[in-house]
Amino acid sequence: MYYQLYELNHAMMAPWRAVADQMRLAYSNPLNPLSHTHFGRSMAAGLEVLERATRRYGKPAFGLDEIVIDGQTVSVHEKIVWQRPFCNLVHFERCLPAGHRRDPKVLMVAPMSGHYATLLRGTVETLLPNAEIYITDWVDARMVPLSEGSFDLDDFIDYIIQMLHALGPDTHVMAVCQPSVPVLAAVARMEEEGDPLSPSTMTLMGGPIDTRVNPTAVNRLAEERPIDWFRDNVIMPVPWPQPGFMRMVYPGFLQLSGFMSMNLDKHLIAHKEFFAHLVKNDGDAAEKHRDFYDEYLAVMDMTAEFYLQTVETVFMKHALPKGEMLHRGRRVDTAAIRNVALLTVEGENDDISGVGQTKAAQTICTNIPENMRMHYMQPDVGHYGVFNGSRFRREIAPRILSFIAAHGRGEKPVPRVIKGGKSAAGK
Repeated sequence: MYYQLYELNHAMMAPWRAVADQMRLAYSNPLNPLSHTHFGRSMAAGLEVLERATRRYGKPAFGLDEIVIDGQTVSVHEKIVWQRPFCNLVHFERCLPAGHRRDPKVLMVAPMSGHYATLLRGTVETLLPNAEIYITDWVDARMVPLSEGSFDLDDFIDYIIQMLHALGPDTHVMAVCQPSVPVLAAVARMEEEGDPLSPSTMTLMGGPIDTRVNPTAVNRLAEERPIDWFRDNVIMPVPWPQPGFMRMVYPGFLQLSGFMSMNLDKHLIAHKEFFAHLVKNDGDAAEKHRDFYDEYLAVMDMTAEFYLQTVETVFMKHALPKGEMLHRGRRVDTAAIRNVALLTVEGENDDISGVGQTKAAQTICTNIPENMRMHYMQPDVGHYGVFNGSRFRREIAPRILSFIAAHGRGEKPVPRVIKGGKSAAGK
């Protein structure tokens, strides 16, 4: 009944949120003399913190309407080019001038681990001037009617294969965090079957390929409890009147509580500082807080079957690195990958996918030629720094684009060593 109680609590708080928002507007209105006093600013700040702490955050927008390419501003339009009940494939269509160079096609597979694909907004924005970007926009499971059927790890792999078929030859696939495992499995299945539409390159970033290596708190949690504990304690039916009524899911609010508890002190300090910025009329700092938490607090439900199968396969049984992972009853053979170049990227301070977990893909993909593989470890970044932030823009993104350009079909081999960071090829 936890999900129903959560929904009831949210509904009961709705009038109070409305009152708090109206009072905030009153206290912050410049026509109100109190808005120019410390008391008035403190009241407005406290009411905004209350309203934001009790609201449900909807799916954010990508908001990438234009970018600069070669010094020119061009418009960008989001277009759904492939659609299934649990995923939309979104193309960021750029209005390029005639005669512009042919940029590589990149299938960016966003994690289905609680947050929306918009978490990779910065990743898309950084690569978009130099690539045709397609991203997996996963659908909140609570919004998918039960009549649409189930969605598990096998379906995830199927979706990736179907997307690569839809995009055609010479596509480059990039997996951020959790989808590193199903993406690697999908590529292995395609290579084993001699699929001519297998991607040219595969980039795995901060992914749990082998969680036995340098395990983190997230990994240990999965190992300390049997799968039945997760089934009994975190799986719940979607309440009425949501479109996915009675679908069994791992609710987004539970995932969010887990995210928050890992760094609760930092979140409390951030909200305390947010209050102080509002009182001081420090608009820029307050707006940065709003932007971050509008994204961070927007979460989605995952189907129970996908969540449980992922926990068991990836974090408990370590099936992929052991060579025991199955897809539709057939073993996933990573040694079958011979024609797809592999780039693995890690962050030195990653506390979700520990150092070495993603690099393990280099070990289990035994038949990729040495000149078609590379590993890069970015110093001084955590998990999110692997795919976002200044170091990603300055250090990681150029390496990804260089690797992709070098290993497009018919392109020359990539240099084996990149200077300026902890990188090495073939390791």
